[in-house]
Amino acid sequence: MKISEFQEWIENRYGSRDRERGNGGTFMWFIEEVGELATALHGNDLENLEEEFADVFAWLCTLANINDVDLSKAIEKYTVKGVDGYK
Repeated sequence: MKISEFQEWIENRYGSRDRERGNGGTFMWFIEEVGELATALHGNDLENLEEEFADVFAWLCTLANINDVDLSKAIEKYTVKGVDGYK
């Protein structure tokens, strides 16, 4: 699945609820998941690590959606020569 497809899937499944929650609440959920990922990085449980990476990515997509940011376009600064900010 492409990033844009996943972001669209998140929007279709959770978009209405995410927008009601807003940036503040959504950001807090995102940070909670980042904390869980940090804890998982200190362990040896690959299944848990994969789960936490997925959760962080899903909440990042949610934040992008409620702020009308296309993540596929945003990451072009890392992937497309000629785009301002190309790394």
